[in-house]
Amino acid sequence: MRTAVVVGAGIAGLAAAGALARTGWQVTLLERDDRVRAARSALILWPNGIRALRALGLGDGLDAIATPLPDMGVRRPDGHWLVQPRPTTADRAPVVVHREDLHDALVAGLGDRVDIRTGVTVDTVRARSDGRPAVGVGRTTVEADLLVGADGIDSTVRRRLAPASSVVSSGCTAWRAVIPWYRAPRLADDRPVTGETLGAGYRFVAASLGERGSAGGSSRGGIYWVATAAGAPRPEQPATQLALLRRWFADWPAPIGELLAATEPDDLVQQEVRELRPLPREYGFPAGSGGVVLIGDAAHAMPHHLGQGACLGFEDAATLRSAVRDAAPGEALREAVRAYTRLRRPRTVTIVRQTRRMSAVLQARGRLALRARDAALGTITPRLMGSASSVAAQWTPPA
Repeated sequence: MRTAVVVGAGIAGLAAAGALARTGWQVTLLERDDRVRAARSALILWPNGIRALRALGLGDGLDAIATPLPDMGVRRPDGHWLVQPRPTTADRAPVVVHREDLHDALVAGLGDRVDIRTGVTVDTVRARSDGRPAVGVGRTTVEADLLVGADGIDSTVRRRLAPASSVVSSGCTAWRAVIPWYRAPRLADDRPVTGETLGAGYRFVAASLGERGSAGGSSRGGIYWVATAAGAPRPEQPATQLALLRRWFADWPAPIGELLAATEPDDLVQQEVRELRPLPREYGFPAGSGGVVLIGDAAHAMPHHLGQGACLGFEDAATLRSAVRDAAPGEALREAVRAYTRLRRPRTVTIVRQTRRMSAVLQARGRLALRARDAALGTITPRLMGSASSVAAQWTPPA
Protein backbone atom coordinates (compact mmCIF):
# COMPACT_ATOMS: atom_id res chain seq x y z
CA MET A 1 0.00 0.00 0.00
CA ARG A 2 1.22 3.49 -0.83
CA THR A 3 1.95 5.58 2.24
CA ALA A 4 2.15 9.31 2.87
CA VAL A 5 3.10 11.53 5.79
CA VAL A 6 1.52 14.99 5.92
CA VAL A 7 3.25 17.44 8.27
CA GLY A 8 0.82 20.08 9.52
CA ALA A 9 -2.95 19.89 10.12
CA GLY A 10 -3.92 23.34 8.91
CA ILE A 11 -6.51 23.66 6.18
CA ALA A 12 -4.04 22.82 3.38
CA GLY A 13 -2.71 19.80 5.27
CA LEU A 14 -6.20 18.52 6.06
CA ALA A 15 -7.24 18.96 2.43
CA ALA A 16 -4.18 17.07 1.17
CA ALA A 17 -4.48 14.26 3.74
CA GLY A 18 -8.14 13.71 2.89
CA ALA A 19 -7.49 13.85 -0.85
CA LEU A 20 -4.73 11.24 -0.65
CA ALA A 21 -6.73 8.97 1.66
CA ARG A 22 -9.74 9.03 -0.66
CA THR A 23 -7.55 7.80 -3.53
CA GLY A 24 -6.18 4.81 -1.65
CA TRP A 25 -3.18 6.15 0.26
CA GLN A 26 -2.53 5.31 3.88
CA VAL A 27 -1.82 8.69 5.48
CA THR A 28 -0.17 9.73 8.73
CA LEU A 29 -1.03 13.33 9.69
CA LEU A 30 1.38 14.97 12.13
CA GLU A 31 0.32 18.09 14.06
CA ARG A 32 2.51 20.08 16.45
CA ASP A 33 -0.36 21.35 18.63
CA ASP A 34 -2.03 19.16 21.21
CA ARG A 35 -5.19 18.98 19.11
CA VAL A 36 -6.35 19.73 15.58
CA ARG A 37 -8.21 23.04 15.68
CA ALA A 38 -9.06 26.10 13.62
CA ALA A 39 -8.47 29.79 14.19
CA ARG A 40 -11.34 31.88 15.58
CA SER A 41 -12.00 33.85 12.42
CA ALA A 42 -13.45 33.51 8.93
CA LEU A 43 -12.12 33.21 5.41
CA ILE A 44 -13.10 34.57 2.01
CA LEU A 45 -12.77 31.97 -0.76
CA TRP A 46 -12.48 33.02 -4.39
CA PRO A 47 -13.68 30.94 -7.37
CA ASN A 48 -10.41 29.02 -7.78
CA GLY A 49 -10.49 27.91 -4.14
CA ILE A 50 -14.15 26.90 -4.50
CA ARG A 51 -13.34 24.91 -7.63
CA ALA A 52 -10.44 23.19 -5.90
CA LEU A 53 -12.62 22.13 -2.96
CA ARG A 54 -15.21 20.73 -5.35
CA ALA A 55 -12.47 18.80 -7.16
CA LEU A 56 -11.48 17.34 -3.80
CA GLY A 57 -15.03 16.06 -3.29
CA LEU A 58 -15.91 18.66 -0.66
CA GLY A 59 -18.44 20.67 -2.64
CA ASP A 60 -21.49 19.57 -0.65
CA GLY A 61 -19.82 20.43 2.63
CA LEU A 62 -18.81 23.85 1.30
CA ASP A 63 -22.33 24.62 0.05
CA ALA A 64 -23.68 23.93 3.54
CA ILE A 65 -21.43 26.49 5.25
CA ALA A 66 -20.71 29.20 2.66
CA THR A 67 -22.34 32.61 2.28
CA PRO A 68 -22.06 34.22 -1.20
CA LEU A 69 -20.65 37.75 -1.25
CA PRO A 70 -21.71 40.62 -3.50
CA ASP A 71 -19.13 42.84 -5.18
CA MET A 72 -17.78 45.06 -2.41
CA GLY A 73 -16.29 48.04 -4.20
CA VAL A 74 -13.62 50.15 -2.50
CA ARG A 75 -14.12 53.39 -0.54
CA ARG A 76 -11.86 56.02 0.98
CA PRO A 77 -12.10 56.88 4.69
CA ASP A 78 -14.20 59.92 3.76
CA GLY A 79 -16.80 57.61 2.23
CA HIS A 80 -16.15 58.47 -1.42
CA TRP A 81 -15.85 55.56 -3.82
CA LEU A 82 -12.46 54.68 -5.22
CA VAL A 83 -13.93 51.73 -7.08
CA GLN A 84 -17.69 51.46 -7.52
CA PRO A 85 -19.34 48.07 -6.85
CA ARG A 86 -19.95 46.18 -10.07
CA PRO A 87 -22.19 43.21 -10.85
CA THR A 88 -20.37 39.91 -10.43
CA THR A 89 -21.19 36.78 -12.38
CA ALA A 90 -21.81 33.62 -10.37
CA ASP A 91 -18.58 31.97 -11.57
CA ARG A 92 -16.51 34.89 -10.23
CA ALA A 93 -18.36 35.50 -6.96
CA PRO A 94 -16.48 34.73 -3.73
CA VAL A 95 -17.98 33.20 -0.60
CA VAL A 96 -17.21 33.68 3.10
CA VAL A 97 -16.96 30.77 5.53
CA HIS A 98 -16.18 30.53 9.22
CA ARG A 99 -12.80 28.83 9.62
CA GLU A 100 -14.17 26.46 12.25
CA ASP A 101 -16.95 25.35 9.88
CA LEU A 102 -14.45 24.80 7.08
CA HIS A 103 -12.14 22.96 9.45
CA ASP A 104 -14.99 20.65 10.51
CA ALA A 105 -15.82 19.90 6.86
CA LEU A 106 -12.19 19.04 6.12
CA VAL A 107 -11.89 16.80 9.17
CA ALA A 108 -15.14 15.03 8.25
CA GLY A 109 -13.62 14.27 4.84
CA LEU A 110 -10.50 12.53 6.18
CA GLY A 111 -11.98 9.03 6.37
CA ASP A 112 -10.50 6.02 8.13
CA ARG A 113 -7.21 5.90 6.20
CA VAL A 114 -5.76 8.88 8.07
CA ASP A 115 -3.90 8.34 11.34
CA ILE A 116 -3.79 11.68 13.20
CA ARG A 117 -0.97 12.22 15.69
CA THR A 118 -1.02 15.43 17.74
CA GLY A 119 1.60 17.00 19.99
CA VAL A 120 4.27 15.96 17.49
CA THR A 121 7.18 18.26 16.60
CA VAL A 122 9.17 17.40 13.49
CA ASP A 123 12.89 17.94 14.10
CA THR A 124 14.57 16.53 10.99
CA VAL A 125 13.73 15.71 7.38
CA ARG A 126 15.31 12.93 5.32
CA ALA A 127 15.13 13.11 1.53
CA ARG A 128 17.86 10.93 0.00
CA SER A 129 18.08 8.87 -3.15
CA ASP A 130 18.29 5.70 -1.07
CA GLY A 131 15.46 4.75 1.27
CA ARG A 132 12.09 6.38 1.70
CA PRO A 133 11.49 10.03 2.64
CA ALA A 134 11.14 10.45 6.39
CA VAL A 135 10.84 12.92 9.23
CA GLY A 136 12.41 12.67 12.65
CA VAL A 137 10.19 13.16 15.69
CA GLY A 138 12.45 13.07 18.73
CA ARG A 139 13.96 9.59 18.75
CA THR A 140 11.32 8.27 16.35
CA THR A 141 11.51 8.24 12.56
CA VAL A 142 8.30 8.28 10.48
CA GLU A 143 8.84 7.32 6.85
CA ALA A 144 6.59 6.97 3.82
CA ASP A 145 6.64 6.97 0.02
CA LEU A 146 5.44 10.58 -0.08
CA LEU A 147 6.14 13.36 2.40
CA VAL A 148 3.92 16.47 2.26
CA GLY A 149 5.19 19.64 3.93
CA ALA A 150 2.06 21.54 4.96
CA ASP A 151 3.56 23.01 8.11
CA GLY A 152 2.98 26.67 7.37
CA ILE A 153 5.20 29.68 6.83
CA ASP A 154 7.73 28.53 9.46
CA SER A 155 7.94 25.11 7.81
CA THR A 156 10.63 22.76 9.07
CA VAL A 157 10.30 20.73 5.87
CA ARG A 158 10.93 23.77 3.65
CA ARG A 159 13.91 24.95 5.70
CA ARG A 160 15.56 21.58 5.07
CA LEU A 161 14.87 21.43 1.33
CA ALA A 162 14.72 25.09 0.26
CA PRO A 163 16.95 26.97 2.74
CA ALA A 164 17.34 29.97 0.41
CA SER A 165 13.71 30.98 1.04
CA SER A 166 13.42 33.26 4.05
CA VAL A 167 10.44 34.49 6.06
CA VAL A 168 10.25 38.29 6.05
CA SER A 169 7.76 40.84 7.32
CA SER A 170 5.33 42.31 4.80
CA GLY A 171 5.36 45.55 6.78
CA CYS A 172 1.86 45.33 8.20
CA THR A 173 -0.28 43.60 10.82
CA ALA A 174 -3.82 42.22 10.53
CA TRP A 175 -6.56 41.89 13.15
CA ARG A 176 -9.55 39.63 12.59
CA ALA A 177 -12.77 39.03 14.48
CA VAL A 178 -16.20 37.43 14.13
CA ILE A 179 -18.97 39.24 16.01
CA PRO A 180 -21.73 36.70 16.81
CA TRP A 181 -25.22 37.69 15.77
CA TYR A 182 -26.44 38.24 19.32
CA ARG A 183 -23.87 41.07 19.69
CA ALA A 184 -23.78 42.32 16.12
CA PRO A 185 -25.14 45.84 15.52
CA ARG A 186 -28.39 46.26 13.62
CA LEU A 187 -27.57 48.28 10.52
CA ALA A 188 -29.81 50.32 8.27
CA ASP A 189 -30.62 48.91 4.84
CA ASP A 190 -28.56 51.65 3.18
CA ARG A 191 -25.46 50.61 5.14
CA PRO A 192 -24.57 47.11 3.95
CA VAL A 193 -22.12 45.10 6.03
CA THR A 194 -20.00 43.87 3.16
CA GLY A 195 -17.39 46.36 2.02
CA GLU A 196 -13.76 47.43 1.77
CA THR A 197 -12.22 50.78 2.75
CA LEU A 198 -8.64 51.99 2.14
CA GLY A 199 -6.76 54.74 3.95
CA ALA A 200 -3.20 55.88 4.68
CA GLY A 201 -1.60 52.54 5.42
CA TYR A 202 -4.90 51.15 6.76
CA ARG A 203 -7.54 48.83 5.34
CA PHE A 204 -10.86 47.50 6.65
CA VAL A 205 -12.93 44.68 5.11
CA ALA A 206 -16.21 43.30 6.47
CA ALA A 207 -18.58 40.52 5.40
CA SER A 208 -21.73 38.90 6.75
CA LEU A 209 -21.76 35.21 7.69
CA GLY A 210 -25.36 34.37 6.84
CA GLU A 211 -28.48 36.23 7.96
CA ARG A 212 -29.42 37.55 11.37
CA GLY A 213 -31.84 35.31 13.24
CA SER A 214 -30.28 32.15 11.88
CA ALA A 215 -26.83 30.85 11.12
CA GLY A 216 -27.55 31.29 7.42
CA GLY A 217 -24.66 29.70 5.55
CA SER A 218 -22.73 29.12 8.74
CA SER A 219 -23.38 27.26 11.95
CA ARG A 220 -21.30 30.03 13.56
CA GLY A 221 -22.97 33.05 12.00
CA GLY A 222 -22.19 36.70 12.61
CA ILE A 223 -20.21 39.53 11.03
CA TYR A 224 -16.60 38.98 10.05
CA TRP A 225 -14.12 41.80 9.73
CA VAL A 226 -10.38 42.16 9.11
CA ALA A 227 -8.39 45.35 9.69
CA THR A 228 -4.87 45.88 8.38
CA ALA A 229 -2.42 48.55 9.52
CA ALA A 230 1.14 49.28 8.47
CA GLY A 231 3.68 48.46 11.16
CA ALA A 232 4.70 45.68 13.51
CA PRO A 233 2.34 43.67 15.75
CA ARG A 234 1.25 45.41 18.94
CA PRO A 235 2.59 43.99 22.21
CA GLU A 236 -0.32 45.26 24.32
CA GLN A 237 -3.19 43.19 25.67
CA PRO A 238 -6.19 42.60 23.32
CA ALA A 239 -8.29 45.25 25.12
CA THR A 240 -5.64 47.88 24.41
CA GLN A 241 -5.24 46.71 20.82
CA LEU A 242 -8.99 47.02 20.33
CA ALA A 243 -8.93 50.54 21.76
CA LEU A 244 -6.20 51.45 19.27
CA LEU A 245 -8.23 50.04 16.39
CA ARG A 246 -11.25 52.07 17.47
CA ARG A 247 -9.10 55.20 17.53
CA TRP A 248 -7.40 54.52 14.19
CA PHE A 249 -10.73 53.90 12.43
CA ALA A 250 -12.82 56.42 14.42
CA ASP A 251 -13.75 58.68 11.50
CA TRP A 252 -14.15 55.98 8.89
CA PRO A 253 -17.54 55.45 7.23
CA ALA A 254 -20.29 53.28 8.73
CA PRO A 255 -20.54 50.55 9.71
CA ILE A 256 -16.85 50.34 10.68
CA GLY A 257 -17.23 52.20 13.98
CA GLU A 258 -20.31 50.18 14.92
CA LEU A 259 -18.55 46.90 14.18
CA LEU A 260 -15.53 47.80 16.29
CA ALA A 261 -17.80 48.99 19.11
CA ALA A 262 -19.55 45.59 19.11
CA THR A 263 -16.27 43.68 19.14
CA GLU A 264 -14.93 42.35 22.44
CA PRO A 265 -11.25 41.75 23.25
CA ASP A 266 -11.72 37.97 23.25
CA ASP A 267 -12.95 38.17 19.63
CA LEU A 268 -9.69 39.68 18.44
CA VAL A 269 -7.03 37.64 16.59
CA GLN A 270 -3.82 39.57 15.78
CA GLN A 271 -1.41 38.29 13.13
CA GLU A 272 1.79 39.73 11.72
CA VAL A 273 1.63 39.62 7.92
CA ARG A 274 4.69 37.77 6.64
CA GLU A 275 5.80 36.25 3.35
CA LEU A 276 8.47 34.11 1.69
CA ARG A 277 11.26 35.81 -0.27
CA PRO A 278 12.30 34.36 -2.59
CA LEU A 279 9.82 31.60 -3.29
CA PRO A 280 11.34 28.10 -3.36
CA ARG A 281 12.68 27.20 -6.81
CA GLU A 282 11.11 23.76 -6.50
CA TYR A 283 7.93 22.54 -4.84
CA GLY A 284 8.63 18.87 -5.44
CA PHE A 285 11.81 17.02 -4.46
CA PRO A 286 12.16 13.43 -5.79
CA ALA A 287 13.74 11.09 -3.25
CA GLY A 288 13.89 7.37 -2.63
CA SER A 289 10.62 5.63 -3.46
CA GLY A 290 8.82 8.93 -4.09
CA GLY A 291 9.69 12.32 -2.71
CA VAL A 292 8.70 15.45 -0.81
CA VAL A 293 6.30 18.22 -1.84
CA LEU A 294 5.48 21.61 -0.32
CA ILE A 295 1.92 22.95 -0.18
CA GLY A 296 0.11 25.97 1.25
CA ASP A 297 2.05 28.61 3.18
CA ALA A 298 5.04 26.28 3.40
CA ALA A 299 5.39 26.77 -0.36
CA HIS A 300 4.14 30.29 -1.12
CA ALA A 301 3.22 32.37 1.94
CA MET A 302 2.21 35.85 0.79
CA PRO A 303 0.39 38.98 2.02
CA HIS A 304 -3.37 38.54 2.29
CA HIS A 305 -4.33 41.50 0.09
CA LEU A 306 -5.79 39.41 -2.75
CA GLY A 307 -7.16 36.69 -0.47
CA GLN A 308 -5.42 33.91 -2.40
CA GLY A 309 -3.36 32.15 0.29
CA ALA A 310 -5.93 29.52 1.27
CA CYS A 311 -7.23 29.22 -2.28
CA LEU A 312 -3.77 28.34 -3.59
CA GLY A 313 -3.38 25.83 -0.76
CA PHE A 314 -6.54 24.05 -1.92
CA GLU A 315 -5.29 24.19 -5.51
CA ASP A 316 -2.06 22.56 -4.30
CA ALA A 317 -4.00 19.72 -2.69
CA ALA A 318 -6.16 19.16 -5.78
CA THR A 319 -3.12 19.21 -8.07
CA LEU A 320 -1.15 16.85 -5.83
CA ARG A 321 -4.07 14.43 -5.72
CA SER A 322 -4.22 14.36 -9.52
CA ALA A 323 -0.45 14.06 -9.98
CA VAL A 324 0.06 11.08 -7.65
CA ARG A 325 -3.32 9.37 -7.94
CA ASP A 326 -2.10 6.51 -10.16
CA ALA A 327 1.64 6.72 -9.42
CA ALA A 328 3.27 3.65 -7.89
CA PRO A 329 6.28 4.06 -5.58
CA GLY A 330 9.45 4.25 -7.62
CA GLU A 331 10.17 6.20 -10.78
CA ALA A 332 6.47 6.85 -11.49
CA LEU A 333 5.99 8.57 -8.13
CA ARG A 334 9.27 10.47 -8.44
CA GLU A 335 8.13 11.77 -11.83
CA ALA A 336 4.77 12.78 -10.31
CA VAL A 337 6.68 14.79 -7.69
CA ARG A 338 8.62 16.56 -10.47
CA ALA A 339 5.37 17.21 -12.32
CA TYR A 340 3.92 18.85 -9.22
CA THR A 341 6.58 21.59 -9.41
CA ARG A 342 5.91 22.13 -13.12
CA LEU A 343 2.18 22.44 -12.48
CA ARG A 344 2.27 24.67 -9.40
CA ARG A 345 5.25 27.01 -9.39
CA PRO A 346 4.49 29.17 -12.46
CA ARG A 347 1.00 29.84 -11.18
CA THR A 348 2.03 30.72 -7.65
CA VAL A 349 4.79 33.02 -8.93
CA THR A 350 2.17 34.93 -10.96
CA ILE A 351 -0.27 35.27 -8.05
CA VAL A 352 2.47 36.29 -5.60
CA ARG A 353 3.73 38.94 -8.03
CA GLN A 354 0.22 40.42 -8.32
CA THR A 355 -0.23 40.30 -4.55
CA ARG A 356 3.00 42.22 -3.98
CA ARG A 357 1.96 44.88 -6.49
CA MET A 358 -1.34 45.28 -4.67
CA SER A 359 0.50 45.39 -1.35
CA ALA A 360 2.58 48.34 -2.56
CA VAL A 361 -0.59 50.18 -3.59
CA LEU A 362 -2.44 49.48 -0.35
CA GLN A 363 0.45 50.52 1.88
CA ALA A 364 0.97 53.95 0.31
CA ARG A 365 1.74 56.51 3.02
CA GLY A 366 2.42 60.23 3.00
CA ARG A 367 0.31 63.00 1.49
CA LEU A 368 1.83 62.94 -2.01
CA ALA A 369 1.84 59.16 -2.20
CA LEU A 370 -1.79 59.04 -1.07
CA ARG A 371 -2.87 61.63 -3.60
CA ALA A 372 -1.18 59.66 -6.34
CA ARG A 373 -2.66 56.42 -5.04
CA ASP A 374 -6.19 57.82 -4.80
CA ALA A 375 -5.94 59.38 -8.24
CA ALA A 376 -4.76 56.15 -9.81
CA LEU A 377 -6.54 53.57 -7.69
CA GLY A 378 -9.73 53.72 -9.72
CA THR A 379 -7.65 52.50 -12.65
CA ILE A 380 -4.96 50.45 -10.92
CA THR A 381 -7.13 48.43 -8.58
CA PRO A 382 -9.66 47.19 -11.17
CA ARG A 383 -6.76 46.29 -13.46
CA LEU A 384 -4.88 44.41 -10.74
CA MET A 385 -7.99 42.83 -9.30
CA GLY A 386 -9.26 42.04 -12.76
CA SER A 387 -5.98 40.40 -13.68
CA ALA A 388 -5.92 38.37 -10.46
CA SER A 389 -9.58 37.47 -10.92
CA SER A 390 -8.95 36.34 -14.48
CA VAL A 391 -6.03 34.18 -13.43
CA ALA A 392 -8.16 32.66 -10.68
CA ALA A 393 -11.12 32.15 -12.98
CA GLN A 394 -8.96 30.46 -15.62
CA TRP A 395 -7.68 27.80 -13.22
CA THR A 396 -9.36 24.43 -13.54
CA PRO A 397 -8.52 21.30 -11.54
CA PRO A 398 -6.21 18.86 -13.35
CA ALA A 399 -7.94 15.92 -14.96
